[in-house]
Amino acid sequence: MTTLTVSDRPASDLKVDALVLATVKADSGAALAPGHGLPKATGEHLTNALKALSAKGTPDEVIKLPAVPGVAAPLVVLTGLGAAPARAAWDHEVLRRAAGSATRALGGVAKVGLALPGADAAAVGAVSEGALYGAYAFAGHRSQPATTTPPGALTVLTGEARDKDVKAAVKRASALAQARAYARDLVNTAPNLLYPQTFADSVKERAAKTDVKVSVLDEKALLKGGFGGIMGVGQGSANPPRIVTMTYAPSKARAHIAFVGKGITFDSGGLCIKPPASMLTMKSDMAGAAAVAAAVLAAAELQLPVAVTGYLCLAENMPGGNAQRPGDVVTMRGGKTVEIIDTDAEGRMVMADGLVLAGEKKPDAILDIATLTGAQQIALGNRVAAVMANDDTLRDLVRAAGNSTGDALWPMPLPADMRPNLDSQIADIAHKGDKFGGMLTAGIFLGEFIPQQDKSEARIPWAHLDIAGPSFNESGPWGYTHKGATGFGVATLVAVLERYATAG
Repeated sequence: MTTLTVSDRPASDLKVDALVLATVKADSGAALAPGHGLPKATGEHLTNALKALSAKGTPDEVIKLPAVPGVAAPLVVLTGLGAAPARAAWDHEVLRRAAGSATRALGGVAKVGLALPGADAAAVGAVSEGALYGAYAFAGHRSQPATTTPPGALTVLTGEARDKDVKAAVKRASALAQARAYARDLVNTAPNLLYPQTFADSVKERAAKTDVKVSVLDEKALLKGGFGGIMGVGQGSANPPRIVTMTYAPSKARAHIAFVGKGITFDSGGLCIKPPASMLTMKSDMAGAAAVAAAVLAAAELQLPVAVTGYLCLAENMPGGNAQRPGDVVTMRGGKTVEIIDTDAEGRMVMADGLVLAGEKKPDAILDIATLTGAQQIALGNRVAAVMANDDTLRDLVRAAGNSTGDALWPMPLPADMRPNLDSQIADIAHKGDKFGGMLTAGIFLGEFIPQQDKSEARIPWAHLDIAGPSFNESGPWGYTHKGATGFGVATLVAVLERYATAG
């Protein structure tokens, strides 16, 4: 893991292998962002270099300049921020992406210093997060280690390096980056190596020396417990399903929040098999469970005063001889019967069992996160996730939390008039509607499994995040986002817990 420190030394004196500075988009091209503190001659040299290179100062533009006079570092890296804000404060996501673009481009460089604008704790935290996110690399499964490794040490420059809020922001950034890297590693792992049991083993190993307790329901316990949804999905695979429960229970907790994550370690589509090209990235169908596992561990690392229980619903969806069929009827945890329409809509089945299990503890709120529908990608693309909820206040809290971390979320409805699309002639509910509004009917289906609150007809507040698009980046890298697993949702879940921790 890349280390992170802060320093109040002048940027020109910092003894690192590369110094990262920011540029902004100006009328004449790129210009140095203010606040760098470099000697006048050094600033003029960089300004002339930007002009000679026709730099634009746009996001994701990274320019490397060796042997810049007046700077101790042998390499200066200029990362674009885009247009300067009308107000003094920089958007934190702009800072994250600029820092991440730079560190992502500095593979093989051992020590990196970053002198980006923004002096307050929140800005320093954003730069720190982006720099660490960009410095991620998956070790992979090669016979020989990679020849180029991410930076080993990052130093973020700020005049407030000794401020307690800055120190707290840096500690938080390190915890988030470590958690996000774990989620990315899980998603990037080959599916023949990461299946329900090995996923559970990884979580147990990771949590062993933390305040998180882990328990695992194997196939025998799932069958005995009436978890028909996850058992049905997993019955075609040689690797049986698991539900992993992660519990972080600090003393004097201010709330109890449940997270439920979809963990389909590989999705062939089952008997309704996917086209071959659509299967290549289906190792990522457990990104929701990876986000939950990482977020619970981060909550414990940060010692947040909120109890959180994470449920990882792990199964492999395969077309074996015992595979589930369209037309089957299964009995879910809690007794509701479901008619199977399409075995490639398996995620909602494992999630429904997990939601019922989560609701049995009567938490203050339930959040689920899942790579649930291709319809989400059609509606919102590959960088924005959907958030749906049975409670407007919770939906708005989740969206604000996500947007504050760089996880772009957009609210979507759960229209009551679409519920009849899930009517079944032979079971309590069909698990899939028609082709229109598939993201919404999937959310409506999940909502049917949220139990009522104690002594109330209202259901427990619940929010559903469909992250099918932004969980895995199939195109070129950008900002702090590499190709492959993104770790989307980890920071959102942690930020939700932080909001409950500070609620009055």
